Amino acid sequence: MLSQYAEIALAAADEARDIFVDKLGAAPALVKGKGDFATEADLAIEQLLRERLGEATGIPVFGEEQGGKLDPEACWVVDPIDGTSNYSSGNPNCAILIALIQKGQPVLAVTDIPLLGMRLHTVGDGPVMLNGEVLPAIGQETAAAAQIGVGSVGSDDRQRFPAQVRLDLVGALAETELRPRICGSVGVDLAFVALGIYQAAVSFSPHIWDNAAGVLLGRNAGGVVTDVTGEEWRIGAAGAISGTPAAHRTALSTMLRVQ
Repeated sequence: MLSQYAEIALAAADEARDIFVDKLGAAPALVKGKGDFATEADLAIEQLLRERLGEATGIPVFGEEQGGKLDPEACWVVDPIDGTSNYSSGNPNCAILIALIQKGQPVLAVTDIPLLGMRLHTVGDGPVMLNGEVLPAIGQETAAAAQIGVGSVGSDDRQRFPAQVRLDLVGALAETELRPRICGSVGVDLAFVALGIYQAAVSFSPHIWDNAAGVLLGRNAGGVVTDVTGEEWRIGAAGAISGTPAAHRTALSTMLRVQ
């Protein structure tokens, strides 16, 4: 059944990508808070995904823009454009995120990064696929330089992770063997771990739509994935850390030290 759901999700991603590319650079259409907005493309893509995924599978859809019921037993979780600020300005670090949750954990993930020509997906405990080809498992030597993605300095959940904590983490990581990078998209950061571009990534986001797809990609790529306290990642977890075993240890110990 998961393979059938994957076909449906990938077909929906094809349609979503067309909207994504066509409306690149779209201005804010819905202001949600200071520095937080949605474009016409966000709204159109989420509506399309709701229709395609929900109608074809009968499974409810929970999304960033239109909400819904997050059912841990079975639920699609979508972020129509992760990195909307990047998307609106033409920065290619933005992605379409789709995940299927069953029994509280992601079991299917699609991360489509149209402007970089990359689509990753994985099903169950199977391999991670890049544009239809199997990716090798990540390890100690998968990245030429030991880079780590660090979400963004100013985004949601500032109360738990204020800007100063994030800046302290970046500074502390710079003193380790890892080189911090901030791209402005959690989904891209976590995908880059599965690709071996980054050896680790830290997500401060409390939102399942930001993390779920990347969590499964990291797991199925052979990485270690936890929340930011080192506990098993789950629905409602505080952020996420994904990486090779060594890079994850460094990122987690550094995170615990600066909090």
